[in-house]
Amino acid sequence: VGAEGFEEALDHQHQLLVANCLAQSEALMKGRTLDQARDLVKDRFDGDELDRQARHRCFPGNRPSTTLVYPKLTPFVLGQIIALYEHRVFVEGAMLGINSYDQWGVELGKELANALAPIVAGKESADGKDGSTAQLVDYIRRYAE
Repeated sequence: VGAEGFEEALDHQHQLLVANCLAQSEALMKGRTLDQARDLVKDRFDGDELDRQARHRCFPGNRPSTTLVYPKLTPFVLGQIIALYEHRVFVEGAMLGINSYDQWGVELGKELANALAPIVAGKESADGKDGSTAQLVDYIRRYAE
């Protein structure tokens, strides 16, 4: 997250963005125990319903996360972030014995994209596509208009 926003008039929104970023990091670190969750809902629920509601509000902590903080998001900083994640993908693949840059997987994506391009452009129907892809194409078409 950028320490500095772009628009002075939007400083409040940027502060909320930073607060949410830090809150996510804290939530992953601390989590929330069942007892803490019960305390959170004890004024609104009791008995079995209190336990049921509390179980939905507890989360394990001690989850690894990375928070990137930089002075301001610029094209250069964005490039650094992309390079960092590309390196992370490579290292993780090497550690797990996976080819992270499997060219045959890339080729499959290209084949599927070439077949989808005329459908996305509205030149062909999505009939015959799986339900998920057909619905996504329909959604994109509706909101692109």
